[in-house]
Amino acid sequence: MSTLFDLSDQVAFITGAAKGLGFAMAEVAAEHGAVVVMADNDMPNLARASESLSARKLRVHTRQLDVTDLDALKRSIDASAKEFGRLDILFANAGLSAGPGPLSDVGGMDDVDLTQWNAVLHANLTSTFVAIRTAANHMRPRKQGRIVVTASIAGIRAEPMCGYAYAATKAGIINLVRQFVIELSPDNIMINAIAPGPFKTHFGSGRMQRDDVAVEFSETVPLGRIGTPNEIKGAALLLASPAASFMTGAIIAVDGGATSH
Repeated sequence: MSTLFDLSDQVAFITGAAKGLGFAMAEVAAEHGAVVVMADNDMPNLARASESLSARKLRVHTRQLDVTDLDALKRSIDASAKEFGRLDILFANAGLSAGPGPLSDVGGMDDVDLTQWNAVLHANLTSTFVAIRTAANHMRPRKQGRIVVTASIAGIRAEPMCGYAYAATKAGIINLVRQFVIELSPDNIMINAIAPGPFKTHFGSGRMQRDDVAVEFSETVPLGRIGTPNEIKGAALLLASPAASFMTGAIIAVDGGATSH
């Protein structure tokens, strides 16, 4: 069984890796043998995250990266593939949550600022497309690869407390993954998405760290609580590993049962 989840010497590139779900993905990949490139624009937290893993003798490297700079995003992935001679795994995790939603505490549809709307679409959808395309072009010659994209249950069903732009991009990401399946499958590149439910992270300006917000979201979850970043590790490892050799186009909800009803 251990070989099913063995990532020894594989090279993984992870966006949004400084904290939260991205850090958990970086940690689990490194713990299972991968050489991990952690990319983020939050350099203080990225340095602390990298140091915590390096102290455990895990093989991690860092890249300062703002994924909204599409040229920089491509250069960073290209440079990592060149430095390590290969790219096996991409976790396209970075994203932005901003703006009003149907029942959000920052207003409704009439309060949506289109400049902010476009910024969220660019950060979440366009940058994800560029990351996937760039990584896939490094995987194609070797006829293998794993791409794991962070979606959201807000892309599966209406989420009243989530912003309009965020929900739209996450729904777009889900169908983007399915579109890529058609083109990447002949090259044995598996692409799947994880759709997290509410997690205790600093995403969305840290609002999920607030007790009142956590309680509000917990009421939508059959398990009666929000998730912790470590609870994303199982799905992330599965989709990055040899165990997922016949899985592509899947959207896996990790949500405490929130989408079960």
